[in-house]
Amino acid sequence: MKIYTKTGDKGTTALIGGTRVSKADLRIEVYGTVDELNSYIGLVRDQEVNRLRADILKEIQDRLFTIGSTLATDPDKNIKMATPDLHEEDITLLEQEIDKYTAEVPPLRAFVLPGGHQSVSFCHVARCVCRRAERLAISLQQTTEVDNLVIKYLNRLSDYLFALCRKMTQELGAEEISWKPRV
Repeated sequence: MKIYTKTGDKGTTALIGGTRVSKADLRIEVYGTVDELNSYIGLVRDQEVNRLRADILKEIQDRLFTIGSTLATDPDKNIKMATPDLHEEDITLLEQEIDKYTAEVPPLRAFVLPGGHQSVSFCHVARCVCRRAERLAISLQQTTEVDNLVIKYLNRLSDYLFALCRKMTQELGAEEISWKPRV
């Protein structure tokens, strides 16, 4: 099987279900951003500090592929093939991890500046891309059907990534710098 098909050379791509749409379509932008997020999660997973968290980060990457396939499916077609799906338990897992990390770090008393260590910075970038994916998914939901669990998962995932940033900062002995607004 060849990697290239040449079917997108004129600026269109096919959704699951066969419908061809512009590569500039909002649906493509959303699942492209989810794919970008998945790549950043891989970068975060590859950081030595996350060696013991690799399994949950792989699980998150799997869920992001699920979200991508959901978003890549034409909602107006009755697709006969089995596609992966999200479950409420996927969100519960993120919440449990958030609660665990939050209990292990000092209470948050101010906004924190992203950074402090390169590994933490990668995680902050992933968090920001996750927020963008969430905003785009909400925009898409305003015009067509998008599973509410997709929105909820992306929202909770950005919270998870923030909690992970704080936990990584602690484990790396990095400085968490509070934002001190100039007034």
